[in-house]
Amino acid sequence: MTEEKKVVIKKLNSAKTIGKFMADYYYGLDHAAKTGEKKVAWCTSVGPAEILRAMDFDVYFPETHSAMIGATRMAADLIPKANAVGYSPDICSYLTADIGGYLEGVSPLAKAFEGIEGPPKPDVLVFNTNQCRDVQDWFSYYGREYNVPVVGVHSYKGVEEVEDAHIQSISEQMKEMIPTLEEVAGKKFDIDRLREVLALSRECSDLWKEVLDTGAAVPSPITFFDGTTLMGPAVVGRGTPETNEVYRILLAELKERVANGEGAVEDERYRIYWDGMPVWGRLSAHAKLFAGLKTNVLASTYCNSWIFSALDPAEPFESMARAYTELFIVRADEPKESYIKNMLDFFKVDGIIYHDAKTCPANTNCRYGMPQRLQEETGIPFLVINGDLNDLRLISDEQTKTNVEAFIEQLAESK
Repeated sequence: MTEEKKVVIKKLNSAKTIGKFMADYYYGLDHAAKTGEKKVAWCTSVGPAEILRAMDFDVYFPETHSAMIGATRMAADLIPKANAVGYSPDICSYLTADIGGYLEGVSPLAKAFEGIEGPPKPDVLVFNTNQCRDVQDWFSYYGREYNVPVVGVHSYKGVEEVEDAHIQSISEQMKEMIPTLEEVAGKKFDIDRLREVLALSRECSDLWKEVLDTGAAVPSPITFFDGTTLMGPAVVGRGTPETNEVYRILLAELKERVANGEGAVEDERYRIYWDGMPVWGRLSAHAKLFAGLKTNVLASTYCNSWIFSALDPAEPFESMARAYTELFIVRADEPKESYIKNMLDFFKVDGIIYHDAKTCPANTNCRYGMPQRLQEETGIPFLVINGDLNDLRLISDEQTKTNVEAFIEQLAESK
């Protein structure tokens, strides 16, 4: 921050409602695992959670646990534990931090929620490699540790246009999971129940998109840093009515801010688009840094990853296959660039920040000339910051601060 004065971050009242939702979610998982009243399925964050919910599993998403490890700044102590058993320091720090926590027997859940010792024991693990191949290795590790089945979808990379062949392949892979899931769940799969869950999941997607789209207002009532925590229910609770209710509450508050001309950042002057992962252990510091510069980082590719507009209860497997293959991270550079250009226009953006996350190449888009191409086409300047999603040893706070301040000065001169 360039000034000594205290930076005030405006809090959303509905964030408390979302906090209670997340607490209830983790307590419910803990109860299911301890009592055996429900089976627990682990699922990657953009995996086929709807199938699992339709079969009455309680669903746990390890990426949310790893994000908590990062946000509580535990990761740097835990990553070396995973490195010591053969997991490279160059691979996903979500994976290494989480496995390190398991090896050490520690979890941020134990600090956040009284009576919870850590993640729930899985009865089955389900992955989708649309994020990266690391999730398969991550889940396979726990499959061996807990001696439970691991099933998954092997997705496509660098997709130009989502074609029928993609849809058919992914659909068939999801259907092939069903017999294993039936055996674990002790019940038959019900296609009508899946349609009910998909309808709720689509509603969640639509509500979450409305929430994020409020950022197009000037001033914006929301920040990217808000979004990284507010997205919790969209990740862990899609397909449930409770999730949709908390987003209706959040959306009402954001609309009220827009109607009153109230911005999340006081005296907003500059509007920034963030591409890539957040730096979980620096969310608060980064929020204050930008707010102190009268700058709102107000939109991102990351938070939009839980918008699944293709979901359609009339075509359950096909629409899930399409939704999870249209995902930004799966696409080739040309559709990615087209997507970002539309976002820059919609959110009235002055500049772009690309986070070059050392251990997350799949969600880093600044290594092959994309920033330069987009600046040439749009005239919108960019800044690349080096860091990582979890491993704070890979980020220089002073360098980040200096570079961000210089970038905002550049925007001021151009205006």
